Amino acid sequence: MHKMDFKLVSDYVPTGDQPEAIDRIAQSIEEGNKYQTLVGVTGSGKTFAMANIIQRVKKPTLVLAHNKTLAAQLYSEFKEFFPENAVEYFVSYYDYYQPEAYVAHSDTYIEKDASINDEIDKLRHSATAAILERNDTIIISSVSCIYGLGDPKDYKELMLSLRPGMVRDRDDIIKRLVEIQYERNDVNFIRGTFRVRGDILEIFPASNDEKAIRIEFFGDEIDGIREFDADTQLSKDSQSQVLIYPASDILLTVEDYNRGQQFLEHEMDKTISPTLKSYLEEVFSCAKEQVLHADIRKFLSVFYKKQWTLIDYLNQAPIIFDDFQKIMNQYDIFDKETASYFTENLHNSKAVSSLQYFADVESQFKKYLPASFFSNFQKGLGNLKFDHLYQFNQYPMQEFFNQFSFLKEEIERYKKLKYTIVLQSSSQTELKKLSTILDEYSIKVDNSNQSEICKGTVNLVEGNLRHGFHFVDENLVFITEYEIFKKKIKRKYRRQNISNAERLKDYSELQKGDYVVHQIHGIGQYLGIETIELKGIHRDYVSIQYQNGDRISIPVEQIQTLSKYVSSDGKAPKLNKLNDGRFKKAKQKVKNQVEDIADDLIKLYAERSQLEGFAFSKDDEDQVAFDEAFPYVETEDQLRSIDEIKKDMQASQPMDRLLVGDVGFGKTEVAMRAAFKAVNNHKQVVVLVPTTVLAQQHYSNFKERFEQFAVNVDVLSRFRSKKEQTETLEKLKKGQVDILIGTHRVLSKDVEFADLGLIIIDEEQRFGVKHKEALKELKKKVDVLTLTATPIPRTLHMSMLGIRDLSVIETPPTNRYPVQTYVLEQNDRVIRDAVLREIDRGGQVYYLYNKVDTIEKKVSELQELIPEASIGFVHGQMSEIRLENTLLDFIEGEYDILVTTTIIETGVDIPNANTLFIENADHMGLSTLYQLRGRVGRSNRIAYAYLMYRPDKSLTEVSEKRLEAIKGFTELGSGFKIAMRDLSIRGAGNLLGSSQSGFIDSVGFELYSQLLEEAIAKKNGTAKKREKGNAELILQIDAYLPDEYISDERHKIEIYKRIRQIDNRVNYEELQDELIDRFGEYPDVVAYLLEIGLAKAYLDKVFVNRVERRNNKLVIQFEKISQQLFLTQDYFQALSQTNLKANISENQGLIEVVFDIRNKKDYEILEGLLTFGESLAKIKDLKESH
Repeated sequence: MHKMDFKLVSDYVPTGDQPEAIDRIAQSIEEGNKYQTLVGVTGSGKTFAMANIIQRVKKPTLVLAHNKTLAAQLYSEFKEFFPENAVEYFVSYYDYYQPEAYVAHSDTYIEKDASINDEIDKLRHSATAAILERNDTIIISSVSCIYGLGDPKDYKELMLSLRPGMVRDRDDIIKRLVEIQYERNDVNFIRGTFRVRGDILEIFPASNDEKAIRIEFFGDEIDGIREFDADTQLSKDSQSQVLIYPASDILLTVEDYNRGQQFLEHEMDKTISPTLKSYLEEVFSCAKEQVLHADIRKFLSVFYKKQWTLIDYLNQAPIIFDDFQKIMNQYDIFDKETASYFTENLHNSKAVSSLQYFADVESQFKKYLPASFFSNFQKGLGNLKFDHLYQFNQYPMQEFFNQFSFLKEEIERYKKLKYTIVLQSSSQTELKKLSTILDEYSIKVDNSNQSEICKGTVNLVEGNLRHGFHFVDENLVFITEYEIFKKKIKRKYRRQNISNAERLKDYSELQKGDYVVHQIHGIGQYLGIETIELKGIHRDYVSIQYQNGDRISIPVEQIQTLSKYVSSDGKAPKLNKLNDGRFKKAKQKVKNQVEDIADDLIKLYAERSQLEGFAFSKDDEDQVAFDEAFPYVETEDQLRSIDEIKKDMQASQPMDRLLVGDVGFGKTEVAMRAAFKAVNNHKQVVVLVPTTVLAQQHYSNFKERFEQFAVNVDVLSRFRSKKEQTETLEKLKKGQVDILIGTHRVLSKDVEFADLGLIIIDEEQRFGVKHKEALKELKKKVDVLTLTATPIPRTLHMSMLGIRDLSVIETPPTNRYPVQTYVLEQNDRVIRDAVLREIDRGGQVYYLYNKVDTIEKKVSELQELIPEASIGFVHGQMSEIRLENTLLDFIEGEYDILVTTTIIETGVDIPNANTLFIENADHMGLSTLYQLRGRVGRSNRIAYAYLMYRPDKSLTEVSEKRLEAIKGFTELGSGFKIAMRDLSIRGAGNLLGSSQSGFIDSVGFELYSQLLEEAIAKKNGTAKKREKGNAELILQIDAYLPDEYISDERHKIEIYKRIRQIDNRVNYEELQDELIDRFGEYPDVVAYLLEIGLAKAYLDKVFVNRVERRNNKLVIQFEKISQQLFLTQDYFQALSQTNLKANISENQGLIEVVFDIRNKKDYEILEGLLTFGESLAKIKDLKESH
C-alpha cells in the first residue's frame, strides 16, 4: 500500500451522502469559510477519511489530536498515504513533561535530558521549517500549539541560504549563525553548533533530517559545500545550495530586547520584594547583553510584540480537529497546571503578575476557519455552530481468529453486495503467506497491484494501518492482519538518531589530570600535549608528572606505551617515583599472579572450545516468519545482536555470549528469536530467571509470542502445584515441552531434559555461586546466552578480554524516554507532590526503603503524609506466598504505593509504576541503583526517580561519585556505560575470585588486562610471533601537528594514533584525504609527519632498530633478527631502487646501512628512506609467500 493513491471515495457511484460528504468537506475547506463536522468515524477508518480529504485539498493542513500517543499513531498511519517528507510531527516539551518543565527551560527537568530535548527540538524545527518552505506539508500535533514561537516573518528572513561561488565574508556568516542561536563549539560538535577549522566552516543544522555541512572558503568566496558524517567526519555529496534554519524557536530582535528591557525596568521600580528585584535584575542584565536568560520562556509574552504560535505560521491553512471536546479538556487540564505553577512562581518571587506563560489558542481555535471536526459521536461537541454535519456509517471490522472458512463466507457475502474488499498485510513475507492461505481456501484475489485499488473486487495490498473498518454506505471493507490473525502491526516511526553508541572508546579517552600508567615509569598524572622546539625542529610531546613534581615528556608517537589508570576501588593512586625500580618489581609480581589466573581461565575456556556443540541450521522460512511477527520496529543494535547470536548458534562450538542491553531495550525479543531457532531444530530451551514473579511474567510473554507457532512453553515455579510440577517434569523428559521457564528450581537433580540445546540466563548478577557451578556443568555441552542490563564488572571484563563474546544493545526503542533522575535531600513536600502527581495521571509509585525492621513504621509515616493513597509493602523476610500476593495485587493496581526493600531490583515488569523514591541512595552500589531505576519508565510515559539521602549527612566520596554517575547516565542505554564506570569507580576486582585487588591497583586495570592477555596467549601457544620491530627515527626534520592546523588536543591524539596505524600506501592516502576533508589543506610539517609515519611502517616491517641523521650521513641500524630474513644482496637490491649513494657495514654484530646525504633536501632524504624501506618490505613479503 506504499503511498497508494487512495482516491477511493471518488471512484464510487455515490450511495447515501458519504462520497459527497468527502467531496463537499474538501470543497468547503478550499472555499475557506466553513465549519463542518464528520461524525461516526473511528480508528483507522478516521485516518482513512482524513487522508482522503487532505488529498483533495492539496494545501498544507494541521491535524490536531488530544494527546501525544494519538498524534504519534496518526503520524505513523498518515505515512501510508503521503510521501515520507510530506508528514511532519510538531512536538514540544509539554508532550513530555509537566508545564513547569516546559517554561523553565533551565529547570533540573530539562537540562539532564539532552537526548529527548534534542529529539523534540529537531522534530519541531523540521515541522516549522517545512510549513514555511513547502505548500503540501501535513503537520500532526497535539496540544503543543500553545507553544509560543517567534515572528514568522523574522523566522523566514533569518534563514541562511548559501551556495558555492557566492561571495560572503565568513565572519559575517558566523555572526548570523550566532544571531539564529547556533553555538560555536570546536570540541563537542552536535546539532545546533558550528566550528571553524582553517578555511573550513562546519555547521550541524538543528532540524532533524539535515546532515552536517562543510563549507570551504577561498578568500571570501564559498569554494564548495559538502554534507559530511558527523561521526566518521568523512564528506559525502556536494551540495548546490543549503538552507540553514534557526537553531531555536526563540528569535529576539534588537527591538524585542528593548521592549523586554523597558518592561523589566518598570517592574523593578514597582517591586518591593528584594528577592524578586534581584531575579528581575538578572533577567534584565541578560536582555541588555542580548543573551537568552535560562528562564526566558516565562518572559516571552513581554519581549515579543504579540504572542505567535503555530497557527500564525499556517497562513490560514485548514485545521482538522480529531475530537474537539477532548482537545479542549486537555487545554483545561493544562490551564490548571499552568495556573498552579504560575502561582507558585509568584509566591517564590520568580514571576510578576502581568506575565502570560502561554498563548491563548483556545479562543483562536473557536474562531478559526476553515475547520473540520471529527468525532465518534455527536454529543460532546458542545456549543459549536456548524455549517454542515455529515454522518458516516462506519462499523469496526469483525475479527476472524484464524477461521479462514468464516473469512471466505464473509468475503463471498460482501462480493454479492458489490463491495470493494481490501485485505492488508504488513510485509512482503506476510503478503505471500496470506496469499498462499487464501489460495488454499480458494478465496480468489482479483487484484494485488500495489498502486491502485479496483472497485468492487478483492484486493491484496501491503500496508500498515492498525485496524480494519467497514464503511457501510460506501460498500468498502478493509481487513488487516489484526482481524485475520489477531496480529499487531509494526508501527512506523522515524528512526531516532540518538547516537549514543559510544561503546568502549570513551571510557579510555584521556583528559588532562587523568592518572595514566606508563609501561616503564609507572603511574603518573597526564598534563596534556605540548610542542617543544629544539634547534628549529618542532615535536609534539605528552607530558606526565610523577612524584615530587618530576615530569617526563614522551614523543606523541609513543602514546601506545600509556594507558588510562583504573583501580579496583576508585581511589586516587599514589604516584610512582621516577627510576626507583619499585614499579618494575610491582609489574613483575603482577605478571606472576596473572599467570596462575591465566591457567584457570584457559582451562575453563579450552574445555569449551574443544567441545563439539550442536551446529544449528541457518534461518529457514519459519524463522523468518517468527522474526517478522514481532510487532515493533527493531533497533539497529537489536538486529546486530540477533545476527551475532545466530552466527554463534550455527557454529559447532557451544556458544557463550553475554547480551548487555538496558532495562526494557528488547533483550527478551532477541532471546526469543534464539529460542525459536533452537526449537526449530528440535532442541529444548531452558530460560533461567531469578524470581518466581519474573518466571510468571516471562511465561506469559513467551506464551503470547510463540502462540502462532505451535511451540509448547511451560513454567516451573512455586505458583504451580506439586501435581502440575510432576506433570511438567514428565513432559520435559519425553520432549513434549519445548521451552521451560523457571527459577533455580530447574537446576535441581530431578529435572531431566530430552534434548537440551540452549540455556538463556536472565539477570546473571542475581545468581549465587552454587547455582553458577551447576550451570557451568550444563554449559559445557550446550549453547548459553546470558542477558543482563548491568553486567557485573567481572563478566564485562572477561568479555573485554575476548574470553566471552559480547553483544550490546544501546539504542532505545521508539517511544521510550529516559528516566528523569533527581539527587536530593529527603524532603516530605517533594515526596507528597510527586506521589500525588503520579496518582493523578493514573500511575503507581515504588518507595524503596531498605530496613526490614522499621519498614512498617515507614508505611504509617507515608500514610500520614499522603492519606489519600493506598499503600502496600514487601520485604524478603515475608512468607513467599504473602510476598507474591502483595506484588500481584500491586500489578493489578490495588495499591498506589509499594514500599519495598531491594527485592524489586530483579526484573518485575509493572509498566504502570512510573515514579520511584530511594531512601539512603548513598548506600547502594551503582549496578543496584541502575537496576532499581530500571523498574520505572517501562511504558511510553516519562518516569521520575528521586535518589534521596538524609538531610544531615555529608556523603562519602565514593557515594557522591556513584550518585553523580547515575544522574549523568540518564540517557537510555547506559547500563553498559554504568558497568564501565563501575569498573573505574569500584574497580575490576579479581577476575575469577576475590584475591587481592592490590595487584590491579599497583599497575592499573588496563596494564593488568594487557599482561593477562599476554599470559593467556603465551599459555595457549598463540603468543604472537613478532611480526615487526619498533624503529626509532631521529631525522631532524620538522614534522608535527601545529595548533593553527588542529587546535583540539583530543583530535591531535586521535590523528597521532591514526598515523601509528598506517601500514601501507592505501591507508596513508586515505588519511591524507581525511585530513584535507576535515581540517583543510595541511602545511608541509604535517605532510612530512605523514610521510615519516609511512616510512616507519615499512622500516618496522623489516626490523629496523633506529634511523639517525648525523651530519652528512643517515645511519640505518637493523635488529639481529633481520639477519635471518635478508641476505646481503637483498639490501643491495633495495638500495638500487633509491637515488642515494650508500654502503653497508657491520657494527657490533648488527647490520648498518649508511646513506650519503650531502647537499640533499629533506624531501629527497625522506623519499630515499621510504623507497628503501618499501622495497625491502616487498622482498620480505615475497620470501614469506614462498
